[in-house]
Amino acid sequence: MAESNTFENNDIVLKITNLNKDYKMFARKRDRLLETLFPGIQRHGVFSAMHDFNLEVKKGEVLGILGKNGAGKSTLLKMITGVVTPTSGEIETNGKISSLLELGTAFNPELTGIENIYQHGEVMGLSKEQIESTKQEVIDFADIGEHLYQPVKTYSSGMFARLAFACAINVDPDILIVDEVLSVGDMAFQLKCFKKFQQFKERGKTILFVTHSVTDVLRNCTRTIIIDSGRKIFDGGVKDGVEKYKKMIVGLDEKQSKEGILTDSEILKQNPNVKKAIEKTGDVWKTHFNENPKLITYGNGDADVIDYGIFDTEGNYVNVIENDREVVLKSKILFNKDVREPIFTMTLKDFKGLEIGGTNTLIEKIATGDYKAGDIVEVQFKQRFNVAPGRYTLSFSCTHFNHRGELEVLNRKYDALLVEVLSVKDTVGLMRLDSDIKISKIANVKK
Repeated sequence: MAESNTFENNDIVLKITNLNKDYKMFARKRDRLLETLFPGIQRHGVFSAMHDFNLEVKKGEVLGILGKNGAGKSTLLKMITGVVTPTSGEIETNGKISSLLELGTAFNPELTGIENIYQHGEVMGLSKEQIESTKQEVIDFADIGEHLYQPVKTYSSGMFARLAFACAINVDPDILIVDEVLSVGDMAFQLKCFKKFQQFKERGKTILFVTHSVTDVLRNCTRTIIIDSGRKIFDGGVKDGVEKYKKMIVGLDEKQSKEGILTDSEILKQNPNVKKAIEKTGDVWKTHFNENPKLITYGNGDADVIDYGIFDTEGNYVNVIENDREVVLKSKILFNKDVREPIFTMTLKDFKGLEIGGTNTLIEKIATGDYKAGDIVEVQFKQRFNVAPGRYTLSFSCTHFNHRGELEVLNRKYDALLVEVLSVKDTVGLMRLDSDIKISKIANVKK
């Protein structure tokens, strides 16, 4: 890895060019020994963990890195931090890096906690003066009391993680690398970790953030990449990246998904039975609502969500939802193949793509039955939307578990309807809490 301060663009703090990482794979231990003793003999295969990877990250970006287990995310971060050496390619960085990967890798278990604070600082390239200036902050953040003066080998896993996290995050880096470690320690310490993470964001630090939580990505990141089998297959907006990742984790490829609202001719071309289904079920509900022009629809085609709408309890169309009144969400599903026990869902999201709430027939423990090809089902969700006033999107879908126990998406209509929620009173936060408040004077200290 090369560290450079001479980028043509001073805003770029990380530049990766044609990065590759190969690992030798031996079928037997003796094959490894033979290669070691006789370099001319090759008895190994090759596993490529990273292929021709290119990336530029700018100052102040919070980059969410998504991918399935084994995709190469951790390998990439280890190469950036210098823990793993690339097979080929170049990594250039502009600024000091602190990583929250394998916490405590610079610790010596025989040394005390306080001694390890000094050792970690030296490994990070800090001067004695810099270590002294941040030492108390590390001690306060770790909050492990007198254990600080005991050998680290006597620590519980929780105490070890607290001290290691405190050391890693209190060195004021230019680039912070985080790999699924913001949940160390107890709840109070986790809250402290997330607050520190938020402070880094507010100070304009560059953050590389690996997580399997799409909610954390939507809340924290400004850009997303997706890695699959060591290759970067997406680089762009957070919401688009999260939606693509959701397709990946349910096993859908691009041939099985279609982004954007389909025209009537496209729908009929793909499935002529949709027209018959609409004719048999009467009025088309969705034409009475504000449809999203950037709706995302995908699935394996075994079913189609052909219609959806919002109604009051009398069956009238509702275009604006009052959060203290009951409404009924309806969807129509056409089955193109025989399906056993499908799962019907609805989800409410904000305009950033963050799921505010939702439910489905599996969560509600409703047996949905079996359906034949050509069957049309109407699904109703009756409820109140106890959320803050604002603009949201409604999604509808039909899924099921196949004979292997794997979740399959038959059809999803993500962000299908654009809706506005109103409230007759102010709301703090995301939810409306209709509390029963009681106030009683219980004493007077001056009497």
